[in-house]
Amino acid sequence: MKFTILTLFPEIVRAYFEASVMKRAVAAGLIEYELVNIRDYAYDRHRKCDDEVFGGGAGMLLKPEPLDRALEAAGAPSVRTIFVTPSGRLFNQRMAQDFSREERLNILCGRYEGVDQRIIDTRVTDEVSIGDYVLSSGEVAAMVVVDAIYRLRPGVISGESLEEESFASGLLEYPQYTRPAVYDTMQVPDVLTSGNHAQIARWRLKASVAKTLAYRPELLSKDNLPSEVDSILREVIDEGGWHEPGTSDPGRTGQK
Repeated sequence: MKFTILTLFPEIVRAYFEASVMKRAVAAGLIEYELVNIRDYAYDRHRKCDDEVFGGGAGMLLKPEPLDRALEAAGAPSVRTIFVTPSGRLFNQRMAQDFSREERLNILCGRYEGVDQRIIDTRVTDEVSIGDYVLSSGEVAAMVVVDAIYRLRPGVISGESLEEESFASGLLEYPQYTRPAVYDTMQVPDVLTSGNHAQIARWRLKASVAKTLAYRPELLSKDNLPSEVDSILREVIDEGGWHEPGTSDPGRTGQK
């Protein structure tokens, strides 16, 4: 899979592709990337890429000419092209899975007040928002989108790890623990050290249901949830729902 990132500040993005899991994926040939400096497609003496907004208002807007040339060179719109913007569709795991099936993706990083609408109309295939807030850097949003996508590609991360993550089953992920079993009087739930895999699986599902109920209850209304969720949800509600770590809930956190 190849990512082409179109940005005014490629130095912000470059370090991301040269570290950690992404670095290994690139070295293994699983991921390719190209960083395109939009200024390289601005042909005036000052390589100007922004201008005032028609109709007035604060801030500057990215000009159509350099963007159009840069995106054309990147194959847009024949190559699926994402513009990260607060006014786009809210990004989620299902969208990441959809994008991960592409062999090539362009991602356009906005700046200032955004991008001339004519470029969105002719070169962009997907407008995507990472959340209901505004960033000064489209590069940060682009890296969030890339990170959610590339890890779903075969060979980047083990299938078992992906299956247990939040949203993979439609629920938030259960709490996890490692050694030592007792830290500062806080004890790992006994069931997790019992060796009883059936009980561990049920504990994890129950903890996922409880946390989802507390933090993202709308997810529990979806029709792709495991069949046991309804009965476990009733059980969780009867027991008072989710308890924050460190509070008394023997069924979830164990006793101190």
